[in-house]
Amino acid sequence: MTVFQADIADLGKLVPLFDAYRQFYGEQPDLERADTFLRDRFERQQSVIFLALSEEEPVGFTQLYPSFSSTRMARVFILNDLFVAPQARGKGYAKSLLVAARDYGRSVGAVRLSLSTAIDNHVAQDLYVRAGWIRDEQFQVYSFSLI
Repeated sequence: MTVFQADIADLGKLVPLFDAYRQFYGEQPDLERADTFLRDRFERQQSVIFLALSEEEPVGFTQLYPSFSSTRMARVFILNDLFVAPQARGKGYAKSLLVAARDYGRSVGAVRLSLSTAIDNHVAQDLYVRAGWIRDEQFQVYSFSLI
């Protein structure tokens, strides 16, 4: 198992995983748009992506988006995406990706990582708890659609 911070040279490995992740959430396949989206994130330095390999085969990724905490006056990261290909699940890749995200956040002085997941995604919730994440009992999350 290898987990490392990806860069634009890894797009060929990342794009199919990213598109599979989107499909997992009900989106239509679109490798071209997935490539453009990830390329933009790299070129604009708008996210940090970690890639997991099994014997050189890409099997998972996680993507962090930078943000800030006004109250803490410090950097935070939103762990927006975490995906492991079905054939690689249950083998520790997701946990290794979470560790890589945690270690990266600490290394750049961030004070928090945050994420959200579907209420019925119990498998992911169990993983997060086992990995030391704490469910927020203090704040409700809301969103407002702009499209």
